[in-house]
Amino acid sequence: MSSCLGIYVNNNIIKYAKVKKEKDNIKIETFGIKFYTDLKKTIDQIISETFSFKIPISVNISKETYNYFSMSNLLNKKDLKKAIDTEFDSLCYEKKNNPNALETRYILVNYADNKDKIKVIHVSVDKMEINKILQTLEECNVANISPLPLSIANIAPINSKENIAIVNMEDLTTVTTITGDKVYDVQVIEDGAKDVLKAINEKENSYTKAYEICKNTTIYTMEVRDDYTDENQYLSTIIPTLYSISNKIKEIVNSQPFKINKIYLTGTLSVINNIDLYFEEIINGVRCEILKPFFIEDSPKNNIKDYIEVNSAIALALQGLGYGLGDVNFNKKGITERIPELLTQDVTIGKKDKKTYQKKSVNVNSRKAKKWLKRVLTVVCVVLVAYIGISTYINISTKDKKEQLDAVQKNVQEQIDLVDSDKAKVDSKISEYKTMTDNLQNASNSLTTNKSYKKVIPTLLSEIMYVIPKGVQLTSIENPSDKKIIINAQSTQYEQLAYFKTVLRSQGVLLPSSIVSSEAVKEGDIVKIVIEGELP
Repeated sequence: MSSCLGIYVNNNIIKYAKVKKEKDNIKIETFGIKFYTDLKKTIDQIISETFSFKIPISVNISKETYNYFSMSNLLNKKDLKKAIDTEFDSLCYEKKNNPNALETRYILVNYADNKDKIKVIHVSVDKMEINKILQTLEECNVANISPLPLSIANIAPINSKENIAIVNMEDLTTVTTITGDKVYDVQVIEDGAKDVLKAINEKENSYTKAYEICKNTTIYTMEVRDDYTDENQYLSTIIPTLYSISNKIKEIVNSQPFKINKIYLTGTLSVINNIDLYFEEIINGVRCEILKPFFIEDSPKNNIKDYIEVNSAIALALQGLGYGLGDVNFNKKGITERIPELLTQDVTIGKKDKKTYQKKSVNVNSRKAKKWLKRVLTVVCVVLVAYIGISTYINISTKDKKEQLDAVQKNVQEQIDLVDSDKAKVDSKISEYKTMTDNLQNASNSLTTNKSYKKVIPTLLSEIMYVIPKGVQLTSIENPSDKKIIINAQSTQYEQLAYFKTVLRSQGVLLPSSIVSSEAVKEGDIVKIVIEGELP
């Protein structure tokens, strides 16, 4: 069984509700509304009246800012956080804000019209605002500080197949859009209860009376608008604010990428009678209802309207009991920060018998408590010394093992170096052997070629003998390499030499494409020419 005191603070109003949870059962133990001039004194009074000295307290933050970023759903958790921080830093730079002075939280939801993108609902608040809350509640067990627009969904009857909007009309009006079971959007409307209460207070000089006037005011629909009794004399003051709010809600609802099935109304202005009918008439097409906490059943014993007045406090209490979004708590403390609280608070001991539970409060300043604390500290010291000894032994053993490992690693490296040296020598011998093999192969090829061309000249001469024209003399025939042939010829007539060249080509004595000749040189009556070509 656990309990939490939810406290919602407006400019002039404090709403509170102490909620107890036992397994799946939720019960409101006590609740109420107070108007204050001294905030700290009024909160102390609430804690005293509700006997909430040691139970966790969940409160709302104020003046928070909502921003929206679009991210790819392919990013992992670490990269996504970096991208969100970068976007927020860039936004702060544009607005000339100091990001280090702001505390931030965010939640993620898939876009309804783009499955490849993630919508980031980013909440930021000045750290000074959080410090003010903690200073006001410095003697209390503050477990949760959360934005109300994200916490209000805790009390809604959420259906995974429905899209709803929760309109919370406190000092400001917030519209929390929920698709399925996830918060999709939060919009802030500047009009709210502060405008109505302030206007009535200026005439009545009492916020308490201004609130009671709102509770006793009835709004009529288009068919009936002629009943302006004393209780309804402030309709002309109230209606303009409600009209402005309802029209802005209509714009927000129509701008969503999905159809809103139902609108729930809550907050200070929701106490005005028939406000749900009035809003439904203006918004047109969406059913409007007063938000009732999902766990409260209609019965003669329960005055539902009284509970509805403190919906904001109930939602915060449920937030403190672990309902809703856990990532939006602006008061998350580590164990090191909580040690002073654990040592200074009273220790509650539960003793169980067959019928009842007896609780005994033990103060740490008592003699027995001090003796108990000394024993605990002694045990802690012994454990600490043992931990240091074991750590030292492990460090020394680790160092020895590391030295042994370094020695083995050095030896292995030396062996690797020797292997590399031997490999280099083998590679050198392989290179020499390859060079010698190549030279031997070249010599063998040359010898084979020489043998194959040993009878080239005689064979060539016998072929030329049958084709050489009369009057052409061969002065020399050379075979300088492989198939290369050089013929020096002369004749008294140039035509005979030209004919001889043609015959060599046409008869295939030499490879036709390789035959070239020098220019004819005449010496006296003799014409000389050099013909070059390759054997076929």
